[in-house]
Amino acid sequence: MKVKVLASGSKGNITYIECNKTKLLIDIGISFLRVKKELLDNKVHIDEITGLLISHNHSDHIKGLETFIKKTSIKVYIPKEMYGGLKEIIPLDRCEFIDDNFNINDINIELIHTSHDAPYSVGFIIEYNNKTLVHVTDTGYINRKFLKKMEDKDIYVIESNHDEAMLMDGPYPRFLKERVISDRGHLSNKTTSKYLKKITTKTTKYVVLAHLSETNNTKEKALEAIKEESLLDNIEVIVASQNEGSPMVEV
Repeated sequence: MKVKVLASGSKGNITYIECNKTKLLIDIGISFLRVKKELLDNKVHIDEITGLLISHNHSDHIKGLETFIKKTSIKVYIPKEMYGGLKEIIPLDRCEFIDDNFNINDINIELIHTSHDAPYSVGFIIEYNNKTLVHVTDTGYINRKFLKKMEDKDIYVIESNHDEAMLMDGPYPRFLKERVISDRGHLSNKTTSKYLKKITTKTTKYVVLAHLSETNNTKEKALEAIKEESLLDNIEVIVASQNEGSPMVEV
């Protein structure tokens, strides 16, 4: 299993996953042209993509979707409950409606139901050849039931959106600050680091901190919160960027 966050932040999010010949994208929140370029930089042509998974319908996760639909014939995998917010973009015949547990070729995928101010939002637990990726962003908290399912995995791509002090002392209007810190907002560095302390184990090789706010966070702040929780020495922590892809990781 290979995983590369191609872009992550408030302006656009997309992750590439490769499991032998099956190649998936999670979200498409950057331009279609940039998607093609990022993939070609990794020697992958857009037509090699098996399917696109969508976490929710906010623009920073679907910005390139309309052009993607027009320029490719690749299927889009979404829960049926999400379709109402995407039907103006995705024709019905391009959708594969998914249950909480489903397969794409020999990859098993389980949905994590997230808490965000979108009509429907999910994260993913993706398993292939006894290796597992957890991909969770855009959630105000993680339900205890799903946190338990996230334990002891190989790779985590997880939101570390804001530093709480930077947010509260920063330029956002009060209503937006309250939205970000709410149960339907985003995970803070502190909350994410505490979750990771609970769920990572000696099995875990990589943690990718994603969806950092350009206004209310820094790479240094996110890493500092992780350091305070003293994750195991075997884990490499990477901070994903808005403007360039993170390193490709493999397990």
